[in-house]
Amino acid sequence: MTITYAIGDIHGHLDKLRLAHDLIAQDRAQNGEPSTPVIHLGDLIDRGPDSRGVIDLLMQGQAAGEPWQVIKGNHDRMLLGFLADPHTPDPGLSRPLPYTWKNIGGHTTLASYGVDAAEDRPLDDIHADAVLAVPQEHQDWIAALPLYHQRGDALFVHAGVRPGIALADQSEEDLLWIRQPFHDDLRDHGALVVHGHTPVDEATHYGNRLNLDTRAGYGGPVTAAVIEGRAAWQLTPSGRVPLRPVP
Repeated sequence: MTITYAIGDIHGHLDKLRLAHDLIAQDRAQNGEPSTPVIHLGDLIDRGPDSRGVIDLLMQGQAAGEPWQVIKGNHDRMLLGFLADPHTPDPGLSRPLPYTWKNIGGHTTLASYGVDAAEDRPLDDIHADAVLAVPQEHQDWIAALPLYHQRGDALFVHAGVRPGIALADQSEEDLLWIRQPFHDDLRDHGALVVHGHTPVDEATHYGNRLNLDTRAGYGGPVTAAVIEGRAAWQLTPSGRVPLRPVP
């Protein structure tokens, strides 16, 4: 049976990401699967204190041969959009808010690169500093991140899928931003959809999908899980805890 590790939304919390990796290392040691891949579900940045550190860690781990896959999230795309044009908000936003707006959390990402993104600074000044501060290799790496990864009976994607649409025909907007109608659709999507994007209090298995966004950007943990077929377990310091489908 195909076994895969997955890590939910990180949102700039390097310390929490390291803890999630530690839990995976502990599970690997106990279950003898050193080459099992780890899928990071996107939203690597924004809101937390060390977005740059998160990207550095993931890039360095991949370069060193770690079996890590990283999927693009909507927040990751928003950084690239801001660097290209600070006055054109991401099209997935319900309102035309700037990347530096506090609830988006882009100001914390820019600060991790040494950019003063204070609310009272002109946006063009922040943008000019950011273009110089964010390394091109970071931008290129984020731009090249895939929108999904399929492995065994699981599909790993940041936000979800539009029900009834073939994977090849899914739009980038839906893969990065969808909530409804994905959340309310009970049909089988052809694979267990493992996703983040929409914060929940704890990792939740809905039968046809598994949500691992446990509010890291709002004080919660970064969750690590292991998926075997369509079954899933949350990783804890005490070992695996089954994530059974909610009724």
